[in-house]
Amino acid sequence: MTQDNVRVTTAWQRVDGHVLDRFRAHSVANLGDALDRLNIVDGGISPIWTGARAVGTALPVLTVAGDNKAVIAALEHIRPGDILVVNAFGYDGRAVIGDNLAQRFAVYGAVGAVVDGYVRDAAIIERLGVPVFARGLTPAGPFKNGPGAIGEPVAVGGVVVNPGDIVAADGDGVIVIPPHRAEEALDAVEEIVAREAALDAEVEALRNKAAVRAAV
Repeated sequence: MTQDNVRVTTAWQRVDGHVLDRFRAHSVANLGDALDRLNIVDGGISPIWTGARAVGTALPVLTVAGDNKAVIAALEHIRPGDILVVNAFGYDGRAVIGDNLAQRFAVYGAVGAVVDGYVRDAAIIERLGVPVFARGLTPAGPFKNGPGAIGEPVAVGGVVVNPGDIVAADGDGVIVIPPHRAEEALDAVEEIVAREAALDAEVEALRNKAAVRAAV
């Protein structure tokens, strides 16, 4: 299907919401360890406001650098729990997302956006509480000419993101989990969390022992 000069593919599946809920309990760092440090988006893409976190199903968007026609067209294809994943070619000259689009994402049910490119209106987006991850900020607005594509695999921060992949993002960065590895990743991350809890308990015991010695 084509909307003017934006190609649209809709024949793909989203994971169940309860699967996303299970991933929301874990940090990107631990999920990265669970996936053998693979599928982690490069560190140049980071949250544009402190405390932003999101876990959702990837709705990939391919844009021309500095152009957001395809991002706007993606609004009508958002389903609750989606996270927009936008390949804007890392272009730093124009923002492809601002506060108006960010709040529209939320209205349509998206949990946030990951952008291999630049965005703007960071302070307003933070007040709105919409999690957005990007390469950086610029006040320059986009063109709206296209072309573009929605619902096809895109490359973001060195990782290929397929429609329907699970995307988790927090203050450390972004990771992509293919649905067929979801259960494997969840089993592994739960073991990692348990192991880290045991290590934390060791540190706490050492701290208590040191406090006793200091008090003597």
